[in-house]
Amino acid sequence: MARVDAVAARRMTGTLFIERDPRSPGSTRFWGLLVLAAVIASAGVVGDSSATVIGAMIVAPLMTPILGCALALVLADRRQVIRSVLLVLGGALAVVAIGMLLGWIVSPPDAFASNSQVSSRISPRLIDLLAALATGTVGAFALVRADISDALPGVAIAISLVPPLAVTGLLLTVHRYHDAGESALLFATNVAAIVATGTIVFLRYGVRAGAEEAALHVGRFRGRTLAAVACVLLLVAVPLTTGTISVARDRWLAAEAKPVAERWAATGKWQIASVEARNGIVVIGVLGLPPQPAPAALRKALDAGGMRDADLELHLVGGRTHWCPADTDTCSVRQTRRS
Repeated sequence: MARVDAVAARRMTGTLFIERDPRSPGSTRFWGLLVLAAVIASAGVVGDSSATVIGAMIVAPLMTPILGCALALVLADRRQVIRSVLLVLGGALAVVAIGMLLGWIVSPPDAFASNSQVSSRISPRLIDLLAALATGTVGAFALVRADISDALPGVAIAISLVPPLAVTGLLLTVHRYHDAGESALLFATNVAAIVATGTIVFLRYGVRAGAEEAALHVGRFRGRTLAAVACVLLLVAVPLTTGTISVARDRWLAAEAKPVAERWAATGKWQIASVEARNGIVVIGVLGLPPQPAPAALRKALDAGGMRDADLELHLVGGRTHWCPADTDTCSVRQTRRS
């Protein structure tokens, strides 16, 4: 395996360590591209446009300070670690703020409930961590090996950094706080994966030795640094595991509830428009003319089908929304519930 030499070490530090002076070329480039990427991503999410969101991924410069944090950890450069972390946090808050601003301007009546760009980023799972680990490895490898730097645009598309933050800002404006937290978790997952894989790749390629040859600042690397990185990954994996289990349960609930709902609707010659589950809540849309079938009867049918612990939200198209809590035989009319 080729080792990083002094020239490569200087190139990497020059690429990943952004200057402190806000008027420096590195700083102006970072903040300028970040603001533009945030606007593009927010607009792409609002317009439900995958092409626009992908454009924001390519423009976004957040990968630079994240990998810079990994490099600073490997070099044991505390000053650069702090600076890189602050850049990531400051950049993330800036994107969320821009998303919130656009959300206040747009304010859709359905609170982004039908937006595919939002729905794809509010249910992070363990598979997302696996993908982020692989993508982060490719990104770090492309920086170490200048001859494969052409892979970086693909890495930018594969790793989702700015779009989840834009979704977080947009969802905060419509008071979908739980889902906003989920999209922020997706961002945190990607950051943790990039730092972890970047640290390992840089160590394997002997970046410390190359930096010493280049007369760069290299501190004492301690094993607890790797332990801290591993702990961060584990902390992220816990809610992702919970999310994976929740998604699997929601799929099971939707599959089990559909035939039950269809039998219930057939008694009144109604039709089931949709059956889905969100965070353990069975959500069913029904089409038909009065008189409407009894919501309590559907609640009892779901209980008999082994779904007693799942709440029921019944949307009668052209009518009202009924809320039937778990372990009860009564339903109440209520406003549409936002997940």
